[in-house]
Amino acid sequence: MKVLWVEDHEPVRELLLVAADKAARARVPVDLVMATTLMEAETRLRLERFDLVVLDLTLPDSFDGDMTIARVANMGKHRIAVCSAQPERDQAVATALKCGANVAPEAIFKAKLPFNRFIQRAESFHDFLIEQMPGAKTKVAVAA
Repeated sequence: MKVLWVEDHEPVRELLLVAADKAARARVPVDLVMATTLMEAETRLRLERFDLVVLDLTLPDSFDGDMTIARVANMGKHRIAVCSAQPERDQAVATALKCGANVAPEAIFKAKLPFNRFIQRAESFHDFLIEQMPGAKTKVAVAA
């Protein structure tokens, strides 16, 4: 699964990169690409195809969550999962769904992400990402 995670908070990015590295070492199929701004994300989306875009709503170059989702939604057929600490995250997801965007129906509260579990159990990181996709099966088998 190829994932673009748009996150401007450096400590979160570092934890995600460690989780992605652990997943690669365990041969769990997660290809994580990071972007720190909406413009960087748009550039990546023009050049590469992603299955999932995990999107923070407040970025250095975009403070309007609805517009952030709309801009990313208009750049391909990828699934979007909103992962933010902003209190408006649920409302932004509801608005995007009403507009027909391919958005996971529940926003993720970033402060409650289980980063330690993602790092300790690589398959849990993959399972979390799969849960954001429509109709996908969970529980990846880790290659021995």
